Amino acid sequence: MTQDNDELSIQIEDVSRWTPHEDQPGNGILLHTTRGDVHTIVHSNPDPDYRTNKAIVFVWGARGGFDGPAGGIYARLAEDLKYVATSIRIDYRLPNVIPECVLDTMAGLSFLSATGHTEIALVGHSFGGAVVIAAAPFSPMVKAVVALSSQTYGASNAGAVSPRPLLLAHGGADTRLPPSCSEQIYEWANEPKEMVIFPGAEHGLVECQDELDAMLKGWLVDRLNEGSADS
Repeated sequence: MTQDNDELSIQIEDVSRWTPHEDQPGNGILLHTTRGDVHTIVHSNPDPDYRTNKAIVFVWGARGGFDGPAGGIYARLAEDLKYVATSIRIDYRLPNVIPECVLDTMAGLSFLSATGHTEIALVGHSFGGAVVIAAAPFSPMVKAVVALSSQTYGASNAGAVSPRPLLLAHGGADTRLPPSCSEQIYEWANEPKEMVIFPGAEHGLVECQDELDAMLKGWLVDRLNEGSADS
């Protein structure tokens, strides 16, 4: 992401390996950027001859991290989908600072672009929901956006996500960020847009883990395939 104002730009200067905790699947990739190092975990098809232009970027909440909600849904989805799409899970350099976290997301997009990916979905939870909504309009490579249990702060530009499809999912029993947050974002957004409320689920969406896994797997694959058909 590069704009006229240097304060709103980021570029990758180099890439190296790092070793994630042993309980984390995937490969540690460190993005050395003009704003500092961004730790990521990449999941890709183990077949060296396999090539795909599809990818998914996962970002989490205000404290950062790799796992995502619903008992670590990001690693599960990234591993389950690695035979059809490359995934990159990003840990923010400066958690809870939306502009910087958007730039980290853009660095992930830049890395994916450099490795041949042109059809990319963004997935964010809580604070990360606002991050992916804010980041999407900056890149034509973004073909779909998912915001889980999203906050409204930083997401008021949801209308600019269109014509990319936007999926909002929220727990009906969320007391940290009530489902009215997703309802407000839905009102701001333009078509195509969808909203799913899981009754009884709280902010972390653990109560609807199986339903959420199945829904996101199908939705992400379908939207990325639609993007390829349109390109």
